[in-house]
Amino acid sequence: MLCLCQLRMYKKKMNNRSIGTWELPQPTDLKEDDEWIKIPRIARTVPFGYIQDEQEPETLNPIKDELDKLEMARKYVKQYSYRQVANWLSTQTGRYISHVGLRKRLQNEKRRKNQARSLRKWAEYAEAAISKAKEIEQERTGAKAYS
Repeated sequence: MLCLCQLRMYKKKMNNRSIGTWELPQPTDLKEDDEWIKIPRIARTVPFGYIQDEQEPETLNPIKDELDKLEMARKYVKQYSYRQVANWLSTQTGRYISHVGLRKRLQNEKRRKNQARSLRKWAEYAEAAISKAKEIEQERTGAKAYS
């Protein structure tokens, strides 16, 4: 159990903590104007829907057909099992993907999307708080003038 002085020190320490900076997570599949774009190679394995560029081994070229089928598979998972959708995807594209690999891929994309959404929301809250703080400081008598 904390005594009162320890509690005060803990509160003081928590108030002085910096909120730091945010880095929005980057999506794994990038699409501009219905055109899939190249992505950098991060891991050892090449993800489903991409192929290693022969001239630049650190770049992955998109395979339009596989990525479009993966978008369709994302919708099919709501009706069918991952195993059935992975088998369908493998037969349609000619490239094997396991049901576990499909599930991991879709869950990671969903997690990244949710994380990006919440970070954007936090950034909006921070911007609103900063503008409100500046407004309050300017209204105070004897406040510094900002230029």
